[in-house]
Amino acid sequence: MGLFERISRIIRGNVNDLINKAEDPEKILDQAIIDMQSDLIELRQAVARAIATQKRTEQQQNKNQIDANNWQQRAQLALKKGDENLAREALLRKKTSADTANTLKQQLDQQRTQVETLKRNLISLENKISEAKTKKDMLKARATAARANEQLQSTIDNLGTDGAMAAFDRMEDKVMEMEARSQAVGELGGIGVEQQFAQLEGGSEVEDELEALKMAIAGADPPQSKSEVDAELDALRAQLNKI
Repeated sequence: MGLFERISRIIRGNVNDLINKAEDPEKILDQAIIDMQSDLIELRQAVARAIATQKRTEQQQNKNQIDANNWQQRAQLALKKGDENLAREALLRKKTSADTANTLKQQLDQQRTQVETLKRNLISLENKISEAKTKKDMLKARATAARANEQLQSTIDNLGTDGAMAAFDRMEDKVMEMEARSQAVGELGGIGVEQQFAQLEGGSEVEDELEALKMAIAGADPPQSKSEVDAELDALRAQLNKI
């Protein structure tokens, strides 16, 4: 039964362990079923031989028992005819046939027990093979799924997804930086225009104040701011009328 135990261990083995050992689970399982079926054929042949031997023993035992009964009847017939010597010879042959029949009966009992044991083993092996085929299909399906998952994972790993996502993150940071710089330039540009007008307005006031200071030193009255403003206003109105 060593072969059965080895096959049983293979069937119960985890498919991942088989893969880790660089073995092909499908080939191992197929070979295990082939070995079990080969053992089944041998066991069936053994059962057939045991049954045939049992049949022959039964025939021999029946024949010797019939012979013993016949010699018993002949012994009785010889005694009825008054021939004791012939009756004695018939009883001797009866004893030989009866002893042989008893011996064959003992052998027949042993053979019947052996045949029953072989039949039980045959049924057990047939059940194991049926169970093994079911497990084989299940384990082969698991092995196929594991192999496909391994290939898928390998493909995903080879895609370099992390590097691609890192590139996206870098580009996003760069775009945000460009947007911030563009916004800053726009804001700075607006501030520059305001500053320019402020400088123009402030420059005019400084010039007016400087001119007034010069005239005060020269002893002349400083020009009135109002008349200058009115003059500038008139000039603007004249420009508007030309448009």
